[in-house]
Amino acid sequence: MFEPTGSTSWRIALPHSAAAVPMARALIRTALLDLRAPADSDVAELLTAELVANAVKHTEGDGIELVVELLPTGCQVEVHDRDPAPPSGTSLPWPPVEPGPWPDPWAENGRGLLLISTLSSDCGHRVTERGKAVWFTLPVDQVEVQVHEACGPQETRETPGTRECREVCEEPSCSGR
Repeated sequence: MFEPTGSTSWRIALPHSAAAVPMARALIRTALLDLRAPADSDVAELLTAELVANAVKHTEGDGIELVVELLPTGCQVEVHDRDPAPPSGTSLPWPPVEPGPWPDPWAENGRGLLLISTLSSDCGHRVTERGKAVWFTLPVDQVEVQVHEACGPQETRETPGTRECREVCEEPSCSGR
């Protein structure tokens, strides 16, 4: 299930069923805590649930994988599936430049990718060896993340007139302490 891929990422296999959505919500919150990622976990849960639900609903196969990675520019979340076709609706411009084929306001679905493009700092999809990855990035809000070789992420908060360092590493051998 959980496969550590380094000090700043998680890779988790999920079942190709509706059970994957609540599992992904819990796992994204756990991954963000484990990585000590300074990202909005509520937004991360919502957007991750949308991507996983889309993978379950619109693809065939047995493999869905959730990847969470802490980058200098933010926290990137990817959902991998076995279908190389791009997700439908990804060619819509945002913000809208003219009235177009936007989701019916009375429809029960069709807003997931719109939510993702609105609430994330960046999003997209790419073809992989086994299908595709659909991803979004949440910004690191005014927190600079530095990765230490021995211990993983350390957050540095800038405050007016001072530079305050908040250690998130509990490793005694960390040189950043």
